[in-house]
Amino acid sequence: MSEIKNYTMNFGPQHPAAHGVLRLILELDGEVVEHADPHVGLLHRATEKLAETKPYNQSIGYMDRLDYVSMMCNEHAYVRAIEQLLGIEAPIRAQYIRTMFDEITRVRNHLMWIGTHGLDLGAMALFLYAFREREHCMDMYEAVSGARMHATYYRPGGVYRDLPDRMPQYAESKWTKGKDLEYVNEWREGSLLDFIDAFATDFPNKINEYRTLLQDNRIWKQRTVGIGVVSPEEAKAWGFTGPMLRGSGVAWDLRKKQTYAAYDKVDFDIPVGVNGDCYDRYLVRMEEMTQSTRIIKQCVEWLRNNPGPVMVDDYKVAPPDREMMKEDMESMIHHFKLFTEGYTVPAGEVYAAVEAPKGEFGVFLISDDSNKPFRMKLRAPGFAHLSAMNDMVKGHMLADVVAVIGTMDIVFGEIDR
Repeated sequence: MSEIKNYTMNFGPQHPAAHGVLRLILELDGEVVEHADPHVGLLHRATEKLAETKPYNQSIGYMDRLDYVSMMCNEHAYVRAIEQLLGIEAPIRAQYIRTMFDEITRVRNHLMWIGTHGLDLGAMALFLYAFREREHCMDMYEAVSGARMHATYYRPGGVYRDLPDRMPQYAESKWTKGKDLEYVNEWREGSLLDFIDAFATDFPNKINEYRTLLQDNRIWKQRTVGIGVVSPEEAKAWGFTGPMLRGSGVAWDLRKKQTYAAYDKVDFDIPVGVNGDCYDRYLVRMEEMTQSTRIIKQCVEWLRNNPGPVMVDDYKVAPPDREMMKEDMESMIHHFKLFTEGYTVPAGEVYAAVEAPKGEFGVFLISDDSNKPFRMKLRAPGFAHLSAMNDMVKGHMLADVVAVIGTMDIVFGEIDR
């Protein structure tokens, strides 16, 4: 009788759901995983080295393309690092706008996650529910920046522009007319703030719909409860951050512990898990969307009552408005120099981080008193999470590997860079 041996399986390289291009080499004993070796680098674009060849302000848009479902949060870390080196601070209104759009971005990310995680595990309908609301978040991005994904909205010293007074409306077409047109334009009669307020008022009801579909669903719990268990000690040892860390019961959140923007001026809670499994991480992310909605509502109220500048008044960093450029040659020169050469950043080094939807996204910059970074290094949360793949799937079934990939909420744009 021949000896039964473990065998090796290639899981990929492929594009699993929304996560990126991943290859796992799995050693299996039947359908039980004995070892998992993740291979990355299939999406490598040399982001950090490219940023070292460009003026600081020309790399803001490249931050959007790292974790490409958490765009403005990536921008936030980068512009915070530049601001600290320059010794400037964005106006308070810009800080509230950044806080609000960071949370809109968190909702966008978690909606993408719950939709694709549901697809991974067989809950097909949830994808359609989640993307229904995600479209509203993309409309907010488009209204404020002109782009639905890669916004380049945050700038050193503030944000690109103030919130628009009018929300774009759908025009009548052969597909959308009559009552359908009235329905899609229902929240679009006023300003962007009115639209965001209407969304934040309605969204908790939608979260409850997702919970109805999944929370006590027998199949969902069979696929997630007790899968990929990580203890608090292991989570800290592996460098977990974000929902991966809080799902293991560690209440660490940069918005509270190392506060920035306007997070010290708004009220919200940090949800934490108990068991550290895939189900707890699902519960944490669902509650995070509820808390994000609370923050958005508070920011909307403050922004309604407190008009003001959204950019520092320094033409060496912030471009003059177009009306001034038409009348004043100095303003034209400032604009030209700013977008061709950028600005000189004093020599020094800095690390700035934000609580991105997937965890701590950090930017380390070294300046040599020029208009380009001497060195730039990025701290991507997904890289640390993926490094724990072997320990999280060992002893589980082959099908559980899919659940663990989904619970990590990894995007390879930031991992491979």
